[in-house]
Amino acid sequence: MTNVSSSDGFNKKLYTPMILGSILNPINSSMLAVALVPIAHAFGVPFYQTAWLVSSLYLATSVGQPVVGKLVDIFGPRSLFLFATSLVGLASLLAIFTPSFYGLVLARFLIGIGTCAGYPSAMYLISYEGKRTGKENPSAILTLLAISNQTISVVGPTLGGLLIGVGDWKAIFIVNFPLSILAFVFGYLYFPKIENENKLQAVKAQVDFIGILLFTLILSSFMIFFMEPHASISYLLIIGFIALISFIIFEFKSTKPFIDLRVLMHNTALNNTYIRTFLSMLISYGVLYGYVQWLEEVKGLSPSHAGLLMLPQFLVGIVVSEITGTRLSIKLKLYIGTFGALVTMIGFQLLSSSTPISVLICLSAIFGLPQGLLNLANQNALYYQAPKSIIGTSAGLQRTAGYIGAIVSSTLIGTLFKGDNLTIAIHHLGFTSMVIAIIVLILTFMSRNKLEAR
Repeated sequence: MTNVSSSDGFNKKLYTPMILGSILNPINSSMLAVALVPIAHAFGVPFYQTAWLVSSLYLATSVGQPVVGKLVDIFGPRSLFLFATSLVGLASLLAIFTPSFYGLVLARFLIGIGTCAGYPSAMYLISYEGKRTGKENPSAILTLLAISNQTISVVGPTLGGLLIGVGDWKAIFIVNFPLSILAFVFGYLYFPKIENENKLQAVKAQVDFIGILLFTLILSSFMIFFMEPHASISYLLIIGFIALISFIIFEFKSTKPFIDLRVLMHNTALNNTYIRTFLSMLISYGVLYGYVQWLEEVKGLSPSHAGLLMLPQFLVGIVVSEITGTRLSIKLKLYIGTFGALVTMIGFQLLSSSTPISVLICLSAIFGLPQGLLNLANQNALYYQAPKSIIGTSAGLQRTAGYIGAIVSSTLIGTLFKGDNLTIAIHHLGFTSMVIAIIVLILTFMSRNKLEAR
């Protein structure tokens, strides 16, 4: 399909498939938040065990994002995007018809694999269009992607709650069908074909299979252990450390490294962005899953009402993203967003079963600041800090950092919320997240001179 550029140069026909691909992951994350309690009841499993539904998707995407990102750098996004978006729809069928809880875990894992192509493809195409048009200031499209994800985060809990209210938990997977079909159609029509005369030869020449295998072994070993830590599986830590050491040695010697550690070693600003992304997502998903459970179990709200109470934070997130997207520097976005997280976490430590709904609404709205600004700022920072030749891989690694944060948050929730007193658990969650927010502030201050771009 021939590119058709608009008056400002960027091919606007790419917007629709880019946005559709990038929102598949957040909608599957946000809708699940209000479905965990109904799923636990439906399958007769304890609530903390539903953390596997969260972690399975993020385990898949943590491993898959940089791998798919690397392949996107080599072959372009089109074929990978089409395959991945199709997988989301097929895996949703498994989720709907599976008779077992672990069948649902498998479906979530496959959905995670299917969402891996969206973000690396979008970042690749932004860089591709920048080279084609000669315009390297993509703040407008980056802001649009961030707002789209925020909008889906708004729709997710509320839509999920409404769907569960009129049907049951299976209804949240039905949404994937129209989204995956539309993403496939628009991707097929408008994604550029990046020609490679001999794809098999290119794979052999440029894909570091051993590096990918070791990287997968590292993440899988550590993540499976931390999903449900226990002495009986401590051998996974040993496997993970051995794989990590082997990976470092092999990648430094490789002429075609999967992850160029030499580049990362000398790019402290990019490493800082990865760490901030990890910590920001740890806070965000801790609130998304822990706070919703507290609202349903302690305040006695239905899934639909809990979803509605999450609405203010996402609406505020959309508004601040729109207002600040092309105006404030990355540094100021990070400072304002982290300050909002600090205030919210202080408020969490004061919650009780008698806390008025009006106070909960205010806290939700304040948390809209980090929801709207931190992801946008870190996304913009990555675009300017990552080498353009490996933009897909770098974008995949950023998503991996975020998904590791999501997995650690589910482990944290599974640990804090095992007891009967969930109010004490939400207090501990607030204190832990407050400490993490302070670390984000310190990291931002340390990189302040490298965050002046918008």
